[in-house]
Order: sequence, then C-alpha cells, then structure tokens
Amino acid sequence: MKIICIGRNYTDHIAELDSARPESPVVFMKPDSAILLKKHPFVIPDFSNDVHHEVEVLVKISKLGKHIDKKFAHKYYDEIGLGIDFTARDLQTELKAKGLPWEKAKSFDGAAVLGNFIPKNEFIDLKNINFRLENNGEVVQQANTELMLWDIDTLIEYVSKYFTLKIGDIIFTGTPKGVARVKADDVLQGYIEDKEMFSIKIK
Repeated sequence: MKIICIGRNYTDHIAELDSARPESPVVFMKPDSAILLKKHPFVIPDFSNDVHHEVEVLVKISKLGKHIDKKFAHKYYDEIGLGIDFTARDLQTELKAKGLPWEKAKSFDGAAVLGNFIPKNEFIDLKNINFRLENNGEVVQQANTELMLWDIDTLIEYVSKYFTLKIGDIIFTGTPKGVARVKADDVLQGYIEDKEMFSIKIK
C-alpha cells in the first residue's frame, strides 16, 4: 500500500505558513514504514526540534483504478478516516529554501498516524464533515471538509492521472490551520464529528 498526501488544500493553512496558493493539488508520498504502529506513542525524532501535528481526513481506496473520471470516483472508496501527518517543520523549511524534496521532513518512521475508519455511507454529505484535533483536551485544529480547495472525488481524479490507485492505498486530503509543535507528554486526540478516531501519546 502507499500513502498519497495532499498539501495546501485549505486556504487558512496556506496563509498560516505563508505559502503560495497552488493552481493544482500539491502531491507527495509517504512510505508504509512511516505508519505509526497501533497503540504506540509518537517519539519525537532526534533530528528535529519542531515537529508539527497536521490532522487530516483520510480516504481508503477500495478498488483498483487509473485515470478515474470524477463522476466515477465515489466508486473507488468506501471508508473515511482521520489521521495525522507529522511534519518536521524546521527540516521542511530548510529543504524548501534549497528547493529540495520534503521526504526527510514528512516521511520518517512514525510520521503517519492512521486512526479508525468509518463507512462512508454513515455520512449524509462527504463535503460537510466536521473534524478536529485536541491536544491535552484543548481544540487546536478544527475544520469542515467543505473548506477543501479540492474535494475527495476531485483529488481521486487528479491523483489517478499519475498513480495507479490500489486497494488499501490511503489518501491524506490536507490539513486546516492550527498546526503547531508537539511536546513530550502531549496527548493528541482526533475526532470526526464527536466520534474519537485516535488517541496518541507524544514522547
């Protein structure tokens, strides 16, 4: 399986990082070795002093597909989840300044949290899903999927132009504003509506 991530898909997050608004989705990848094992804490890596949490709605691909038309995209996934794209922001900033790829900052071991998944038919409207991240009980990120620049089906159409989507692949759909540094002993809890999707201890 592969993890396909979308950057800069929420206007307010683009603004908080002082980034340029893209004309098309920003795509990067994480290897399966980046997945944080279930019930394991996230250990801050020794190569970064500024790891940020980025909560994101996830889509799990359920059908093999390539060059998928948007009108058929809904047939290629059955579940919606929530996760975290951990980012070594100091390292990413350094790499971006040099025009280099982001993998070291985005794809290190443990950098991808995959929470629980919910059957998509439990949602009335996938373009109106509330989600949030709490750090030690305080809401730090909160948004609705209606704020995405590119919705789920548009992302599937776009990504499948370049990569064959396989069963079990995960798409991270982008993070809203509120990204911030994590510290040892933080507890991160992610919610879709009022359903807890994950709880992660930071070490």
